[in-house]
Amino acid sequence: MSSTIDADEKSARTTRRRFLQGGSAAAGGIVLGTGASRAAETENLPPNVPEWMKAPGDPMGSQPYGTPSPYEKNVVKNISKNLKQYISASGRTPLQELDGIITPNGLFYERHHGGVPTIDPAQHRLMLHGMVERPLIFSMDDLRRFPSESRIHFLECSGNPGYTKPYGKTASDLVGLLSCAEWTGVSLKLVLQEAGLKPEAKWVIAEGADAAALTRSIPIEKCLEDAMLVYSQNGERLRPQQGYPLRLLLPGFEGNMNVKWLRRLHVTAEPAYSREETSKYTDLLPDGTAREFSFYMEAKSIITRPSGGQRLSAPGFHEITGIAWSGHGKIARVEVSVDDGKSWQEARLQEPVLTRALTRFRLPWQWDGRPAVIQSRAIDDTGYVQPTFAELLAVRGENFFYHNNAIWPWRIAADGEVTNALA
Repeated sequence: MSSTIDADEKSARTTRRRFLQGGSAAAGGIVLGTGASRAAETENLPPNVPEWMKAPGDPMGSQPYGTPSPYEKNVVKNISKNLKQYISASGRTPLQELDGIITPNGLFYERHHGGVPTIDPAQHRLMLHGMVERPLIFSMDDLRRFPSESRIHFLECSGNPGYTKPYGKTASDLVGLLSCAEWTGVSLKLVLQEAGLKPEAKWVIAEGADAAALTRSIPIEKCLEDAMLVYSQNGERLRPQQGYPLRLLLPGFEGNMNVKWLRRLHVTAEPAYSREETSKYTDLLPDGTAREFSFYMEAKSIITRPSGGQRLSAPGFHEITGIAWSGHGKIARVEVSVDDGKSWQEARLQEPVLTRALTRFRLPWQWDGRPAVIQSRAIDDTGYVQPTFAELLAVRGENFFYHNNAIWPWRIAADGEVTNALA
């Protein structure tokens, strides 16, 4: 056994050495090229002592709330310049700029219908009434007295993206109404048990405290499965754009149902058939019937690097990486094609692979410098396979708007430019 281990270690060292040698040569070319075009910057390159080592940096306390490096100033939410107004609007996460699976709070996508309210948490209340034994009103302090839990889940708008052109140039343009965070709060099941559900209770109508009083109907089964009343995100209190001081979290359900600025839970026997579940967030099928209450976000994936708006610097090794997710559970595998869907190979999934959370995938790739089309497809643990756009349209027709979980291919030109292959 020891000889086998020695052989494996020798092989691994050889592979690493070859990769590093190749990487060093590539890096050297990049450095020399940069130095030739920006001669003034060579003073900060080895073996010289860089300018930032010659004096103390910013003192502690100059920025009480941490901020990104000024060199990352372009990594911001993607907000359309064509919006007629910003009251009912959205801001997209720059997915192509991020690593891992957690979205920083400042880059988490936004969608709101009546602007972002400014709510004093000391005056905010959650009312729970209807088909319960004991109607209750909770302050934020009351809710924080319950046992808390933290879980990592994604949120995605069901209109991410739509079915009509233009489809967008970047990963953010296409599916930027998607983010993932660690959420902390209270089990909704626990709170409902405190009030005592009556046997005839089948739905919970959630209402937000924004100017739109956004209202959605939640099936009682989901409320008792994994729903949460959330007050913190990624370790800090919710931001106003994310529902401060309290929001509903329904892992795997379309984003609109995860009501922000939550103020009321009305337990009923029937759904409310509110605006957001009749004229909006429902779709017309080819036979004229409406597809309503389409709660779950289906399995989906997208390559974020290389992706639209980026450029491969040179032929050779490039890592293909992206994200996959499913509202029905865990991602079982992700397959990647580098030949326009003619063949597929399995990508490596980065741990942790969690239920109803983003999963990062990676595939090493040697680009030969010729035009190529790359794409990914997700398979979740129910066996569902992410469809092509043509397959989706064949089933749902041209009138659909929500729940587009199609495969999105990227075209790589001979000069390395990456564009949307369906645009």
